[in-house]
Amino acid sequence: MVFATDDLQQRWWNLEAKLVERFGKKPDLEAVLFLIGMQETGFVKEKISKEQKQDLMHVAICTVLAQSGYYALEQQDAEGWPHFRQLKELPVMSMPEQENFIKDHILLYFEQQGF
Repeated sequence: MVFATDDLQQRWWNLEAKLVERFGKKPDLEAVLFLIGMQETGFVKEKISKEQKQDLMHVAICTVLAQSGYYALEQQDAEGWPHFRQLKELPVMSMPEQENFIKDHILLYFEQQGF
């Protein structure tokens, strides 16, 4: 089991390195989710409120977890924001497990984006 975590960590570091190349600084998990949210919504503004940032991160979580059938895109509203429906309960996990679970889905997302 340790090997799987090591592999995940290595793949995460590789993604971080690519993002550093692209943006000039190392993003944390929240920043990566924020980027995915912006990518998925096309929402890019100079000033983004805390609430908008949370909304973008929520879109990112739903988007990456949709790959495993936890969420489904239901519709886009008039402003182009996606709305998701939860299809199944997320597994109960510790914080480190949750973080790895999300990271794994983020890596899959970037892989599918050809990044």
